[in-house]
Amino acid sequence: MPRIKKAVITAAGNRQQALPLQTLVDRDGDTKSVLRIIVNEAIRAGIEEIAVVVAPHTQDTYRTAAGEAGERLLFIEQAEPQGYAHSVYCSKSFVGDASFLHLVGDHLYVSGESRGCAEQLIDLAAEHECSISAVQATREFKLPYYGAIGGQRLPDQKNLYRINDVIEKPTPTEAEQRLVVPGLRSGSYLCFFGMHAFSPLMMEILSHHFEGENPSPPKFLSQALAQLAKREDYLACQLDGNRYEIAAKYGLFNAQLALGMEGTDRDEILSDLLDHLATRQLRNGQ
Repeated sequence: MPRIKKAVITAAGNRQQALPLQTLVDRDGDTKSVLRIIVNEAIRAGIEEIAVVVAPHTQDTYRTAAGEAGERLLFIEQAEPQGYAHSVYCSKSFVGDASFLHLVGDHLYVSGESRGCAEQLIDLAAEHECSISAVQATREFKLPYYGAIGGQRLPDQKNLYRINDVIEKPTPTEAEQRLVVPGLRSGSYLCFFGMHAFSPLMMEILSHHFEGENPSPPKFLSQALAQLAKREDYLACQLDGNRYEIAAKYGLFNAQLALGMEGTDRDEILSDLLDHLATRQLRNGQ
């Protein structure tokens, strides 16, 4: 699989539309929109062409939010809210028969090494020449919020797994029966990170569902991912980094804290946190 040069960011969902427009202080100390931080993640990974799937009549707002990168983005409208899988399918003409990176507009990614999370994933896809989805070990009580995978760790690989099952928002019983991955802590499952490196087969599968005389649109992208696992090698990787879903409770706060702790203002943030904790302790002690 040639090194990926195209990326698709989905931001058309009802819960997603306003989130990429929120602003945070990035690791360099500059205030940026979430969209701009995500776009920078892709550019840093060597992506040359980026499409953003948005709701109708929002292109100008998103272009402004992307800052200086806005003029290099292609905006694709999802005319009707037909779900996550359809929003990815809307980029078919942009993707063509190429492999592509897929990011979601309501997640931020904070790497634990010099390479960004997207760059780590693209490197792995090029090395193993197949689709790879990033995953993160997630406690059982968060299963209602994510798609999850079942599989086996590859021999001599610490954080790489061959996927054999994919379930969207599994129940604890489903997860226990089908998604236990040997080597993970009890009660933890590998849930999607919001970042995927897809071979051309992914768009072929989506096209089959949405085109023709008898379309069968999947409700969730995970349904198409389950088919992908049955038709070609499909891997999952725990990257050196973390995802932050900004739509979750305290999501923006947690994302901002993570960016700050990895950035140029780390010492100032730590000092402020210690001052806050000390003040609270004194107040509670009185």
